[in-house]
Order: sequence, then structure tokens, then C-alpha cells
Amino acid sequence: MVAGMRMRWEVAGPPDGQPIVLIHGFPTSPSVWRHVAPLLDGARCLAWEMVGYGDSIPEGHLLDLSVAAQAGYVLSWMKEVEVSRPLLVGHDIGGGVAQIVAAREKCAGLVLVDSVAYDNWPTPPIRSMRRMGGSFQRLPNRPVRRLFGRLIRKGHDDRTMARESIDVHWRPYGERDAAEVLSRQIRGFRSRDTLEVPGVLQRLRVPTWVVWGSKDPYLDRVTATRLAGDLGAPLRLVNGARHFLPEDHPDDVARAISEAMTELRRA
Repeated sequence: MVAGMRMRWEVAGPPDGQPIVLIHGFPTSPSVWRHVAPLLDGARCLAWEMVGYGDSIPEGHLLDLSVAAQAGYVLSWMKEVEVSRPLLVGHDIGGGVAQIVAAREKCAGLVLVDSVAYDNWPTPPIRSMRRMGGSFQRLPNRPVRRLFGRLIRKGHDDRTMARESIDVHWRPYGERDAAEVLSRQIRGFRSRDTLEVPGVLQRLRVPTWVVWGSKDPYLDRVTATRLAGDLGAPLRLVNGARHFLPEDHPDDVARAISEAMTELRRA
């Protein structure tokens, strides 16, 4: 229990390893890192579950689920579990959370993977769901699962992994009123949260990496180039990759994280 909320996370690696806090995006959970964490030798991976997502969906009822609020929640959790100066890794809106955490608290490094930033979000599918309003919220789970499947599938270049991803990430939604949960999550999406941090990020003096799918259909590579420039970070564009890099291309994501860890050891 942290600040009156039950928080969940997954742990892998030795207790004395370099702490890495992995933050998933929408509409996923810590499971999005399931193929990345085993590749990070010597790291203490803590894949935190955002409040209101995955098995923590019930904890998000009536709470602010914006990325700014999630940054506050993860900072409270880090204090509770005594994780200081971690390497922060974020995907999708988890990248937005990681940016705000890095702006508020000292971190050892920052790796952003196909991340929301500036005003490049909410993405068109999210805006479409918002326009549907109450009609979307009233949809039963079967058509919502079809929409969910299309959202996930479009973000994958590996069809086999796309099917696995849909099964893995749909489970907590399928156990509930999925439309209501998704509506609650996307109500918290506001680009002003990420528009407030670029000036601070430009002053970060820690190892940083930006990793991006060259064919991401949701978050364009213009953002990747801008982020890398502002952070003074190397940009790794994964040729032909789409949005869900941690699942389709875990080797590329793990390599960037490992290179950031190598920089930390040299510092």
C-alpha cells in the first residue's frame, strides 16, 4: 500500500543490480516488458504498473489517471520501496510519465521508447474514441475487443507477436466493463503535461537514449528526432518497426538500455 493505494510491479534481476524502473504505456501493463527484462544482465528491473491499468484497474476508480498524476504515484512508490536514482525507461504514455519523473527527481538515466512528448498526442485513435463519447462507453465487450485488437495489431510489425500481445493485454479489460475502463483512462490524456517539461529535460546531464520504430503509425519520427536533439541523446530508429518495440524488437530496446547502463558504470 502506497499513499492509500495498492500498487503492483514485477521484479527481475539481482537485488544489488542497477535499478531500472520500466513504465508501460496505453493500453498495456508491465507485461509489455516481458521480453526485454530477461535481456538486461546485471540489472534490477522493476516494471511498475500504472494506477488504473492492468491488474491495478480497480485502484484507478475515481482517481486522476493523467501522466502528471502517474508521475506523482510512481515517485511515491519509489520512495516507499527505496529506489533512488534509477534508470527510467518509458514506452508510449509511460515515456511521458518518465519525462515528468526525470524533471522532478534525480535519475541515473532516461530511455524513451516510442514515447508521447510535447503535443504529439493524444493519437488519432484516442481522439476518435473521445468523439464517440457516451456511445463508446455503452459498447459491450465483444465489439470493444475488436477495436482493441485493431489498435494493438496496427502497432505491430510482427503478426505472431501481435496476436500474443492482444491476448496478454486484453485480459484485465475483458474481466471488466472494458469500454468504461478505457474511457476512464483516455479522459486523463492531456498534452499539456508533456508540454511543461522540455525545458527541464534539456538540462538533464545523465545518459539518455531515444528508441523509435521507423514506421510507428501513432507517434511520428519527427518527435523522435526532436526529442533526441533536446536531450542530446543518440537516436536508434528501428527499420520497419512500428509502435510496440518492447514486444516486436526487445533486442533493440534492451541494447539501448544496456548502453545507458554501460555509460553509468563509466561515470
